[in-house]
Amino acid sequence: MNNYYNKKLRTLANVNRNNMTKSEACMWKYVLSKRQMRGYQFIRQRPIDNYIVDFVCLPLKLIVEVDGITLETESAFQYDNQRDQDLKELGFTTLRFSAWEVLNRIDDVSFTIGKWIEEYAIVPPPKPRQRGKLLCQF
Repeated sequence: MNNYYNKKLRTLANVNRNNMTKSEACMWKYVLSKRQMRGYQFIRQRPIDNYIVDFVCLPLKLIVEVDGITLETESAFQYDNQRDQDLKELGFTTLRFSAWEVLNRIDDVSFTIGKWIEEYAIVPPPKPRQRGKLLCQF
């Protein structure tokens, strides 16, 4: 299953991935990359349906968004609510954090994501890779 991947948005997603904001880069480096979040893999700037989400863990159907200062307008707020509702109808849950929270309270942000996983994860984290280990001994 492609989890509603929209290949028409691939180019724009790649541009976004290569031009992350400071808060997105911090979220990625200190919280979500390299299976740091309880062993689950997150992907950044993933096209889902008609949207590009900041970060997503596909097995959990968990989206993590980092909202910048431009999202403080009423129209942006309404757009985000509609976007979250559309993604919810596809089975995804969205957790939103402000850029300020990520840059100033990264431990709280990490705790909140971990708590959500602890409470709502249906699938267990994948087992660590067995790179370079002998799986069968004689």
